[in-house]
Amino acid sequence: MKPEIKPNRPFFSSGPCAKRPGWSLDALQEALVGRSHRAKDPKARIQEVIHKSETILNLPKDYVCGIVPASDTGAVEMAMWSLLGARGLDICAWESFGSGWVTDVIKQLKLEDVSRHEADYGSLPDFTKINFSNDVVFTYNGTTSGVKVPNLDWIPENRQGLTICDATSAVFAMDIDFNKCDVVTWSWQKVMGGEAAHGMIVLSPRAIERLESYTPAWPLPKIFRMTKGGKLIQGIFEGATINTVSMLCVEDALDGLNWAESIGGLPALIKRSEANLKVVSDWVAKTDWIDFLAKHTVTRSNTSICLKIIAPWYQALTPEEQTKKAKELVKLIDNEGVAYDFGSYRDAPPGIRLWGGATVDAADTAKLLPWLDWAFKELR
Repeated sequence: MKPEIKPNRPFFSSGPCAKRPGWSLDALQEALVGRSHRAKDPKARIQEVIHKSETILNLPKDYVCGIVPASDTGAVEMAMWSLLGARGLDICAWESFGSGWVTDVIKQLKLEDVSRHEADYGSLPDFTKINFSNDVVFTYNGTTSGVKVPNLDWIPENRQGLTICDATSAVFAMDIDFNKCDVVTWSWQKVMGGEAAHGMIVLSPRAIERLESYTPAWPLPKIFRMTKGGKLIQGIFEGATINTVSMLCVEDALDGLNWAESIGGLPALIKRSEANLKVVSDWVAKTDWIDFLAKHTVTRSNTSICLKIIAPWYQALTPEEQTKKAKELVKLIDNEGVAYDFGSYRDAPPGIRLWGGATVDAADTAKLLPWLDWAFKELR
């Protein structure tokens, strides 16, 4: 039987993600549009986004945090182009975005002393093989594989190289030990459901020292430059952004951060996200046609919840037929207005990817699951 109850909010996209509960355009009424982002009041708004981010995440006091262009991609590339090359590099990848960073360092930066630690979708690389005398690049959460690192215990305190962490689908939903990271990046459009285009970058004192003492062999575009005259450009981390930001996006980011504070900060955000994973986990445990893409319970992402279809008749199909069927399932539910944009990423194994970040209500996730059962039966 087709279910009758639908999620109140059918937004399960993994980016841009669902807005916070209760959001409407009215939240942007106070946006300082038509104003220079360099002026006193708009700059104060930008500074407030930075300060609230630092406070909610409880960043170490000697770290700096700033807003940079081009979402998380821009932030990661800024870090790699500015910092890599001073040492050898160990780089980790277990899904498409991590693999993209591998391509960048091999084909674009053309680094030669590179050790690659890679794993198939569903697994993590062997972190014990990483050489921390080198710099290390890794993603905290595989957005397209649903596989996260359970913790950062594998990173030593006395490392010689820098650790650069792409944490875009982890920040504000997972308990990250920032002391183990020298660079952390994310975008507003993920866990906080903000508007796209702007990224955030956090630097440790060790990362700042590298920036001020090392000049890469390649030219740096203007939007990647974090130093001038051999010194960190402090303004980037005090609201003087490298390029023009959207004050509508700034207002929206601030609205999300205010909401986060109102519900109890980081612990509440993590709890909301983990509630989504529990709802899905309980359903998977009693459902014979679906399973997590992540092979181990401790590595299951609570934000990008990736699932694979394991029914025997489906497994007997060709890869092309499996992809077609998985897309049909997503389309069936989309046509009902129940859930949007929850198909697996184009480079990932065919299946389902449900966003379970803090802005998604677990009650809505629970209402979606019977529809998945219905749609799967319709595929036959």
